[in-house]
Amino acid sequence: MGTKNNVTEFVLFGLFQSRELQHVCFVVFSLFHMLTLLGNLMVIITINASKTLRAPMYFFLSHLSFADMCYPSATTPKMIVDTFVERKTISFNGCMTQLFSAHFFGGTEIFLLTAMAYDRYVAICRPLHYITIMDRRKCGLLAGASWVAGFFHSILQTLLTVQLPFCGPNEIDNFFCDVHPLLKLACADTYLISLLVVANSGAICLVNFLMLAASYIVILRSLRSHSAEGRRKALSTCGAHFTVVALFFVPCVFTYVRPSFTLPIDKSMAVFYGILTPMLNPLIYTLRNDEVKSAMKKL
Repeated sequence: MGTKNNVTEFVLFGLFQSRELQHVCFVVFSLFHMLTLLGNLMVIITINASKTLRAPMYFFLSHLSFADMCYPSATTPKMIVDTFVERKTISFNGCMTQLFSAHFFGGTEIFLLTAMAYDRYVAICRPLHYITIMDRRKCGLLAGASWVAGFFHSILQTLLTVQLPFCGPNEIDNFFCDVHPLLKLACADTYLISLLVVANSGAICLVNFLMLAASYIVILRSLRSHSAEGRRKALSTCGAHFTVVALFFVPCVFTYVRPSFTLPIDKSMAVFYGILTPMLNPLIYTLRNDEVKSAMKKL
């Protein structure tokens, strides 16, 4: 009860200790971040400028691209800057801000992907009612609910962490502040809080992933009654979406659906779902979508 927070900053270990590898990280992740921002910005501009991309799927895709721009921006710039310094530090407030931002945009992306799966389900399984079910108001509510749900998920994670006492050590074996490494450093019994973290982050990842998997099973079953051309178009859009879902959710589930302890592979998983997936999303959606490619060429 008398333990106080004596930590004003945290020391980040980063991805690698070697100076040579850190220089490689600077070049590689600077390029990745630039491609992420430019690719997702291009998708947003194309969707908003094109008169042909007015379907609900593209409305959700523009929101996803915006989240994909913001999500890695919460952690990647700090990691890039840290490749130049020997001692990588982040203030306590900066650490909590990074934690909140990463979980806010990451959580929002999870809910947006679920909304996009619902849109594909209605379009393929209930095509005659699609226009009435997925009207502009319903799409706006689903997108808004995704951002609100991401905010409440993130604020809960942050409140669970910020009230913990930290009295040293203050070294985080990662390139950004996340819940599991911070719980490991807390000078208190974190068993109950770790269960709440798993119930929050873990449940969101796992439940949404299972819902998405179930929806695609239903979609694949319903495609048997469609024409060959209809199956081809449906599989093209759904295939792109499921690829994004798998790339994002599999490492996310691995990281958060377990007790609160850290593993050496956690850093690689964080790079995968926090940096690589937002960069690959524009490529996945544009390369497999003729309408988006055509609109980009016209733009």
